[in-house]
Amino acid sequence: MAKEVITSDEQVVLGEEIGHVRLITLNQPRRLNVISSKVVSLLAEYLEKWEKDDDAELILIKGAGRAFSAGGDLKMFYDGRTSKDSCLEVVYRMYWLCYHIHTYQKTQVALVHGISMGGGASLMVPMKFSVVTEKTVFATPEASIGFHTDCGFSYILSRLPGHLGEYLGLTGARLNGKELVAAGLATHFVPSEKLPELEKQLISLNSGEENAVKSVIEEFSVDIQIDEGSVLNKRATMDLCFSKETVEDIISSLEAEATQEGNDWMTATLQGLKRSSPTALKITFQSIREARKQILSECLKKEFRLTMNILRTVISGDVYEGIRAFTIDKDNSPKWDPSTLEKVEAEKLNLVFQPFEEDWELKIPIREDSRWEGKYEDSPYAPSK
Repeated sequence: MAKEVITSDEQVVLGEEIGHVRLITLNQPRRLNVISSKVVSLLAEYLEKWEKDDDAELILIKGAGRAFSAGGDLKMFYDGRTSKDSCLEVVYRMYWLCYHIHTYQKTQVALVHGISMGGGASLMVPMKFSVVTEKTVFATPEASIGFHTDCGFSYILSRLPGHLGEYLGLTGARLNGKELVAAGLATHFVPSEKLPELEKQLISLNSGEENAVKSVIEEFSVDIQIDEGSVLNKRATMDLCFSKETVEDIISSLEAEATQEGNDWMTATLQGLKRSSPTALKITFQSIREARKQILSECLKKEFRLTMNILRTVISGDVYEGIRAFTIDKDNSPKWDPSTLEKVEAEKLNLVFQPFEEDWELKIPIREDSRWEGKYEDSPYAPSK
């Protein structure tokens, strides 16, 4: 299996214990705090240890430098493209970890400054409190590179008001800090210059009592007013278009509405959709629609299957072509296969959604007394000891 090289002096995740507070710092500022195999392992190790520690009451997580987290390490996936299931371990661990982040039994606060995208945003949105600033930038841009909305985001996006989730998942549109609060993807907006003092006050609080934590955050937070031109003010038209039953119908609806006065924003939306992988768009759309009727564990199991089947190029190699075009060669000219939405066959599309045999599914704990069971090491995927 593909392994990343971590030098002995490189601490990609810092874990600090300060009284009853536990502070996690994503610590790869030059790489925008990407999520690698080592990062996932350390996060899981810290979170399990602290959930079981009676002295740990409040968990804070932040990113070093100018990003919270730019998401998964795309080069890691690309480098493993010729090896069978080279990234299976990190994929399994990440989705398993996502379940525990969503259901964590102690108060968590994410201090989100800068980029928070894709898998990186999965360390922010599910928290009891997620604090954003005017420099926070959120997006789920996976479809644009041939992938799908993952790390629990089929669940998260499907539960947003109206069809905002389909809009965000299909277009990869960016939201700023104020828009995140307005959309319900963050809880508080704090000006960036106040963020260091907020962190100090939360540490000084030395408690995980939810109301007390909330009171401290509210001392620093400000009421938000989204810009007049925000896409969130276009919700009626957005819902009209993104409520359609197919991606093709969504695009047709956007094209029709784009001719109406005040719908100039749709031009960029249409251009983005038409540049994205047709296969990825259809997978993402079906995944979000299915998620509306699925619970969290079902969504994560589905996303695990989708990710593995996409990486295995069951119906298309678009994910590797997308990473090549936008990250490796940076020619921004991916050659999608198939090249159009009409050529994505429904029968093939269904292949990536088919459940695995039970033993090979992602193991989500179902009992509270065994919350941390189902680890990769105990799965059939792990190398025999």
